[in-house]
Amino acid sequence: MKNFLILILLALAFSCKKSKTINSNTLTLTELKEPVELVRDKWGINHIYAQNQHDLFFTQGYAAAADRLFQFEIWRRQATGTVSEILGERELKRDIGTRLFKFRGDMTTEMNHYHNDGVEIITAYTNGVNAYIDNILKTPELLPIEFKILDIKPQKWTPEVVISRHQGLLGNINEELQIARTVTKLGAAKTKELFWLHPKDPDIEIDPLINKSLLDNDILELYNAYRKTVKFEKEDIIPSFRNTSEEKALTHLINFKSDSLGIGSNNWVVNGSQMKDGHTYMANDPHRTIAIPSLRYMTHLVAPGWDVIGGGEPEIPGISIGHNEYGAWGLTVFETDGEDLYVYELNPENQNQYKHKDHWVDMTHISETIKIKGQKDSIVDLAYTLHGPVTFIDKENNVAYAVRCAWLEPGGSPYLASLRMNQAENWEEFREACTYSHIPGENMIWADTKGNIGWQAVGIAPIRKNFSGLVPVPGDGRFEWDGYLPIIEKPNAFNPEKGYIATANENVTSNDFTHWDAIGYSWADPYRGERIKEVLESGKKMTMDDMKALQTDYLSIPARTLVPLLLKITFDDRALEAKDKLNNWNYKLESNSIPAAIYVAWEEQIMQKAYDMFVPKAGKGIVPDLQVKRVLDWVLTPDSKFGANPIKGRNEFLADAFKEAITKLESKLGTNMEHWQYGQENNKHTYMEHALSSAVDEKTKNNLDLGPLPRGGNGQTVGSTGGNSRQSSGASFRVIINTGNWDSSFATNGPGQSGNPNSQFYNNLFEPWAKDEYFPLYYSKSKIDSVAVSTQILNPKEK
Repeated sequence: MKNFLILILLALAFSCKKSKTINSNTLTLTELKEPVELVRDKWGINHIYAQNQHDLFFTQGYAAAADRLFQFEIWRRQATGTVSEILGERELKRDIGTRLFKFRGDMTTEMNHYHNDGVEIITAYTNGVNAYIDNILKTPELLPIEFKILDIKPQKWTPEVVISRHQGLLGNINEELQIARTVTKLGAAKTKELFWLHPKDPDIEIDPLINKSLLDNDILELYNAYRKTVKFEKEDIIPSFRNTSEEKALTHLINFKSDSLGIGSNNWVVNGSQMKDGHTYMANDPHRTIAIPSLRYMTHLVAPGWDVIGGGEPEIPGISIGHNEYGAWGLTVFETDGEDLYVYELNPENQNQYKHKDHWVDMTHISETIKIKGQKDSIVDLAYTLHGPVTFIDKENNVAYAVRCAWLEPGGSPYLASLRMNQAENWEEFREACTYSHIPGENMIWADTKGNIGWQAVGIAPIRKNFSGLVPVPGDGRFEWDGYLPIIEKPNAFNPEKGYIATANENVTSNDFTHWDAIGYSWADPYRGERIKEVLESGKKMTMDDMKALQTDYLSIPARTLVPLLLKITFDDRALEAKDKLNNWNYKLESNSIPAAIYVAWEEQIMQKAYDMFVPKAGKGIVPDLQVKRVLDWVLTPDSKFGANPIKGRNEFLADAFKEAITKLESKLGTNMEHWQYGQENNKHTYMEHALSSAVDEKTKNNLDLGPLPRGGNGQTVGSTGGNSRQSSGASFRVIINTGNWDSSFATNGPGQSGNPNSQFYNNLFEPWAKDEYFPLYYSKSKIDSVAVSTQILNPKEK
């Protein structure tokens, strides 16, 4: 590898020979130290060949900003609390929340947490972003259309933007308040029945010092305001691009139900004993929001000490998921509770003071000035207790609420610690790199060229000795964290006898684990994990095609569980005809399947009916959607909740849900059952709607939006597509890495690498992604050159 790199660098330094591509050009950038070669392959991935670390990350920032400039600008405004500058007063609370939860520690310590050269890397990256902004502003007519629609220009970045926590999977603070409100209305026992909390039995009783009746206040308004997606309205854009009221009304007809319980990720590593070619493999498909542009951005970084390819968040340097020349790694979320809501008694004589350990303690304050479009600046006061940001003060009742956040500690920027992982040469070095990964809580997996596989759970994990963290607690000093569990002591495994490791957000912690006071209680439904295990333990020697098939697998274990119960129930007329369609079905939610459409409609009615029947009236609107696992357990082992005769009552429950599902399908898809294919525009589909879509005219909207295209699966299948008819979550990005032959690795990243609607890479991966097709993830220079569409030589300015 070193000899190969030397050859590349010599070629760059002395001859700057261009690859045989469709087009080539040169560019001079003052900040570069030496020439850089930027090769773009036909799928849109930039392969960056630099001669030093500074130039490598400078170019990564430059190239990413060129592809995602509008996304970068909105990210920057979210990170800095400056959205009100372009969208007005309605975004003021977002900006207040952002500044309230802003990291305010020492920046040198913060940046060097992620890598020993963190200051250089992050600064070079932001300078690269700014260099692109400087260049594009010389020709503002070439700015992406979003800037013209909003009549704004991109502004400069600082390292503070990169280390922002605004976009991360941070904690369970909203669930904490949900549980507390449910306990208040229904009691602890009923709450545990409705929320699937495990593996231990947590204490969710609310301390008597907390006035439970006050928990209905909008305590987390500022927290939620800064975490929500930026929404645009037609008043935000210039008149020539605005839609009509009629057009906007049409866009609002789309059924876009939240499906948070269906969001998750899959990953697995297998050793050579499982594979036909004898190599270790790593597969990962993180499930997040399906959006334009893709949440993930793919890059290949090559320089002395660096040769890493894969994907990550576009706005941060390095690679979160991918491989170097030694091994491959991936991630899924591991339940870690890094937030707590503290409730304080205020001094009625001085409401700036809160009681802690029988003393009145002054809150600290920070003043911030927020610019608002069309209005004078707003000066806001941000208050803090010793636990963290104050989100709500109830002056009438002398109560205040603050959120303690583990992610406000140094090192809490999501995914940035992967910089250390990018240079790991073996399991030991990878595991050491994992100890710096504070946010989010993740299952990190590893597979290497020497045949090893490993798993290390990561994430900053508060230790709670005397409380569960699932309900608010008094901030009087009785409920404090006992430090953090060292990451190295979180669950882990290395080369297990079974020959594989797999995680899918379910509880994978072994029963003999001892640090339960640092583990969360809320986990994903187990069905994706069960299906992965089922396939990997089939005894078959697997191939790359088998890996692809598993990553896009649509077999539903809930369907395989429920349908046999239905087939024993007697129906007549339309319901009987629909039931007959399920005979001999393979339980796969394929897009062209009629049984899949019938089953999913039935499952949805089961879930809705269970919520209506089993969540008491006082809990409606407080208890979120029930988890599928909870409802299936009730159905499989019916008790008195189904009446005096539980089996009879359960069967009537299932039959009624089925008949209601058929009625809904007739209304949605027509009376001809032969037209009830699962994947279609009126049923399961993907439609990627640009953030500006509902605010612009029809011509512009058609240029921005993508779809619809049919989809299969749902939130319980390994090929996860969420729990709603229009897919809003799932895996836009997937990788399958063959450590024995890097050039035989594959990926997806829909809808494309670029966020610019005028780029050929805006939507080139959309249709292949929707069809569950992959492209090769080439690593060797010869393979990359063979599929290159452009080469750019970035030269330093001559001294």
